[in-house]
Amino acid sequence: MTTPRNRFGVLTPSSNTALEPLTSAMVAQVPGVTAHFSRFGVTEIALSQRALGQFDDTHVLAAAKLLADARVDVIGWSGTSAGWLGFDHDVTLCQRIKAETGIQATTSMLALNEIMTEHGVREFGLVTPYTDDVQQRILANYHAEGFTIVAEDHLGISENFAFAEVSAETLTAQVRRVAEQGAPLIVVACTNLNSAQLVNQWEAELGVPVLDTTATVVWKMLRMTGHEKTPVKGWGRLMEGRL
Repeated sequence: MTTPRNRFGVLTPSSNTALEPLTSAMVAQVPGVTAHFSRFGVTEIALSQRALGQFDDTHVLAAAKLLADARVDVIGWSGTSAGWLGFDHDVTLCQRIKAETGIQATTSMLALNEIMTEHGVREFGLVTPYTDDVQQRILANYHAEGFTIVAEDHLGISENFAFAEVSAETLTAQVRRVAEQGAPLIVVACTNLNSAQLVNQWEAELGVPVLDTTATVVWKMLRMTGHEKTPVKGWGRLMEGRL
């Protein structure tokens, strides 16, 4: 019997070096699933007009149309920009991708919020590499949605390429600091952090679930293509289906 094939189209910031290998490693565990990537220009995460303009739908849609040429079954925006732009931005983006390409779409942040809502999570801790003002915007947007961020830790970095250079030791220290403040669940938000592969060890050490945004969009794409019962082992409770 032939294994059904599903192609995942993944939208990627141009200066990102982390999410592609991590995403490919996750989906490699699911028979018949492959990941295919399309980039658009993102080099800085900041609240300036120039930096915000990088996420204009025009740029993202152009990249999505290239994925449509590969006849992908689903398109996922592996990025966290809705954290500071507002979650409605991603809702509209998914609608526009579907309208332009005919392909269903999701995003890291919409998937993250769906997971937390589904599991009744209203309080969590937040780890990012972002600057003070970007972090504050994320906190405010979650507060407006009725979430309480009980602890947070950020690194003050704005260069997108530099996020992937953050060491495992630094990331682990961030996650530990947030856990020590009593966070019942920890979100690691940024798809250019080399963090998704560390989730398993963090959960084992700290005893709380950790949701990484590179994984959340993969989780949702698997669910959208009928693979929700296939455990992806070694990437934490979410991906193993035991959150």
